[in-house]
Amino acid sequence: MSHGAANGIAPNAHRLLWAGFMAILAAGVGFAIRGGILDNWGTEFGFTGAELGALNGAGFTGFCFGIIIGGVIADKIGYGKLVVAAFLFHVLSAAITFAAAPLPTGTDVAEAVVTAARNSAYNYVYWGTFLFAIANGTLEAVANPLVATLFPNNRTHYLNILHASWPAGLILGGVAGWVLDDQMQWPWKMQLALFLVPTAIYGLMFLGQGMPKSEASKLGLGLGDMFKDVGLLGGLVVCFLLSLFLGDVLKPLFGDDAETAKYAGYAVGGVLLVAVAVMTRFSMGSFLLFVLFITHAMVGAVELGTDGWIQNITGNILSSAEGKILFVFTSAVMFGLRFCADFIEKKLGFSPVAILLTSAVLACVGLNLTSGVNTFGAAILALTVYGIGKTFFWPTMLAVASDRFPRTGAVAISIMGGIGMLSAGLIGSPGLGYSKDRFAGEALKAADTTLFEEYKAPKPSAFLMLPEATGLDGVKVGEILKKPKESRSEGETKVIEASIAGDRKTLVADSAIPATMAVIYLCLLLYFKAIGGYKPLKIEDVHSGTDLGTAES
Repeated sequence: MSHGAANGIAPNAHRLLWAGFMAILAAGVGFAIRGGILDNWGTEFGFTGAELGALNGAGFTGFCFGIIIGGVIADKIGYGKLVVAAFLFHVLSAAITFAAAPLPTGTDVAEAVVTAARNSAYNYVYWGTFLFAIANGTLEAVANPLVATLFPNNRTHYLNILHASWPAGLILGGVAGWVLDDQMQWPWKMQLALFLVPTAIYGLMFLGQGMPKSEASKLGLGLGDMFKDVGLLGGLVVCFLLSLFLGDVLKPLFGDDAETAKYAGYAVGGVLLVAVAVMTRFSMGSFLLFVLFITHAMVGAVELGTDGWIQNITGNILSSAEGKILFVFTSAVMFGLRFCADFIEKKLGFSPVAILLTSAVLACVGLNLTSGVNTFGAAILALTVYGIGKTFFWPTMLAVASDRFPRTGAVAISIMGGIGMLSAGLIGSPGLGYSKDRFAGEALKAADTTLFEEYKAPKPSAFLMLPEATGLDGVKVGEILKKPKESRSEGETKVIEASIAGDRKTLVADSAIPATMAVIYLCLLLYFKAIGGYKPLKIEDVHSGTDLGTAES
């Protein structure tokens, strides 16, 4: 008998662990490359900052559907079928994105033709990105409970290893973008195709492997039991975010009538909330889990939303090449530290909530420091602080939910991941794009109204309930950036200065999110201190009669 089998570990456990690692790495590679080619899309197709933010956002919203639906049906259909579906979605996403064609050029080309081609390119890129995100979400719905099942006696260690694959993918994708985009000038389609390499590898690693049953299946818990702690409160959070998403998706069905589509989205969200109520027999759910869901929405906005823009922002403040180097450096900090969470908790004595509080403070400070950088060295220091802060948010939030709500199995983790990604896609990334448009447009208008009229975007940007803002034309700004600094006119220099000023103010505005999170984590720290300290709960408590759903309601 092997050592692994003697310890209750499946013979193929480590192969499946590294297959999951490779799957999430493929997502990280694709995400990093997409972040690096945002400027390519803006220049080639003339997309505004808000449109680029929405495209980035599609890389998050699709994840929500993959992880939530995957987490719910995994017990019924098994992990293997979900891996196959994710692999097919990854391949299909590449085919659809690559269908985006360059805009027609020439003085004899009608404006309507260019507009139609631009809209077509936007749709191809948007839906290709959305399918890519669905594949990523489906894989994470598999990987988290799979690793937890494979290594029941050492979950913290192996889940941290699993999630170190995300920054590893960001590093590889960031380096590839720096070399292939800035140095070798590869077309963006060739750069993006690189994520298919780890996709093929994880497909081969999963091929023919036996999958264990999930813990929920072994315990015989029904879906209603697992959803009880989520209840109406938790359902309200995810249904609201789904309503916002559907309000955008349903616009074409209502002739682009945004108001009608918005209320249609709310209606569908309401129906889903009623379904949750019926499924849980109208359980209100845990107030603590509700707070964790709200906070994880902020995590998605500040961590992943910012990650999607940080290359573009720092690249604009310094240079495109330096922006990519800084992104890789921050990801490397994150990769290394994700192997240290166990040490910080057990050796240094930080509870998971204390780790989260410290992280939020550092992330807030780091974003403010980054907003004021003017040199590469200062940026390294600022982004080190920010990188340390954002490192532990995502996996530690999942750990807290798992520790305190064992009855939910994979459901709470899947919903939490979906909330984080939905927030990143609907609030974080578009919000940063809107802020960039607003602050850059305001800066140029204040400096020179004539230049503003010349360089303003063809259409205004909108975000949630905030007033419309007019940013700068991505194509025109891109043409200026192609010129050496010394050859730019005075007016062109003012345009770039306004764009940089918009980036700086965007980072300051972004820092309000981790500041709010820090307040929440401080309240949670005081709460756990008041009840005797933070400690994991066991699922056996449920079977022995303890009602975990109401214990922290």
